Amino acid sequence: MIENIRLSFRGIFSHKLRSFLTILGIIIGIASIIAIVSTIQGTNEQIQKNLIGSGVNNVNIQLSQGDWAYEYYEGIPVGITPISADQYQQLTEIPGAENVSLYNMRQDYDGVYHLSESLAGGTVYGVDPAYFTAAGLTTRSGRSISGHDLDTFARVCVLDKDSSRALFYGEDPVGQTIEIRGEPFTVVGITAEKQAFEPAISSMEDYYMYYQDASGKIFVPRTVWPVLYQYDEPENVMIRTSGTSAMTSVGKEAEKILNEGVSSDSEFKYKAQDLMQQAKEIQQLSHSTNTMLIWIAGIALLVGGIGVMNIMLVSVTERTSEIGLKKAIGAPKRAIMVQFLTEAVALTSSGGVLGVITGIILAEVISRLNGTPVAINWMSVVLAVLFSMVIGIVFGMLPSRKAADLDPIEALRRD
Repeated sequence: MIENIRLSFRGIFSHKLRSFLTILGIIIGIASIIAIVSTIQGTNEQIQKNLIGSGVNNVNIQLSQGDWAYEYYEGIPVGITPISADQYQQLTEIPGAENVSLYNMRQDYDGVYHLSESLAGGTVYGVDPAYFTAAGLTTRSGRSISGHDLDTFARVCVLDKDSSRALFYGEDPVGQTIEIRGEPFTVVGITAEKQAFEPAISSMEDYYMYYQDASGKIFVPRTVWPVLYQYDEPENVMIRTSGTSAMTSVGKEAEKILNEGVSSDSEFKYKAQDLMQQAKEIQQLSHSTNTMLIWIAGIALLVGGIGVMNIMLVSVTERTSEIGLKKAIGAPKRAIMVQFLTEAVALTSSGGVLGVITGIILAEVISRLNGTPVAINWMSVVLAVLFSMVIGIVFGMLPSRKAADLDPIEALRRD
């Protein structure tokens, strides 16, 4: 076998240009598939990372009316009560749920002030200490909301970067006072910035999902929420999960627990923002196009295989005398067949390796020119090389069999 491989590569290098042109289709096909698969995988990972947001594995469950999160300007919805202690306990026992927080939220268009400066369209949150961990927030300066704040009904608040900038213009707000709906609150902390994420707003649903992040946030203890807005207002739930793979299952189980006390014919339901599912739906939008591109690249592989079969048939014709001589001195059919089959596999494997190298380079070039993220799938690289070997076996079979079936006397008579 080693001798057959040596002879195969000697034959390939003795006709370099012809060999290169023969395997060019295989190189193009393999390179195209590697580049397409790498770009698809890189884009999918980027979509997933963007939707999840900075690696925070959290699920947000909100009370909704139809397809939209319910706004409490019209009062508390009929038949919906605050989340009970038993429901909270069940939420903490969901497999994959690491941290559970109950919170209230209200978009306040004209209720937050510092001296003469107002926060237009900011979002006020009534939170417990667990919220910051569940939402993946850390403090840049000062501190977050504590259990003592809840127990003492302390009128303290934490600002994010946007609300701090809007109300204080770069001045350190920690220790200063703002007004929320006419009530004084002392700023005790500033949350750190999360990794930048610019969502693509393509629908009203996207707008309502992401708009609340655009105008600043203020966090106050949940226990003072009735002072600002209303008593017995139903809460939302933020759950941090053990990983991104658990987000969907945790969200569905939380929905089930929270909706157990809601009438089946009610227009109000708790709904989880399943960002993982959204990521999958976006990825599936391009699935058919990507599949078509891979099939087109597969056609190039087929053409390359036909080229290999053609050149191997030519090689059999050119080496008829050599084959006849080998058979005349006792070489069996199997030895002749294996020799030509090995040459075909060596030819296509060389094309596969060159195709993989070209594909990786092509993927990087596409990434740099278009800013498209790429992720090299090494499994696809291994499969590409193995597939090129299979092409050599399949398309080298006919020429190998033809060589093995030559009559030695007739072969020796030919020039």
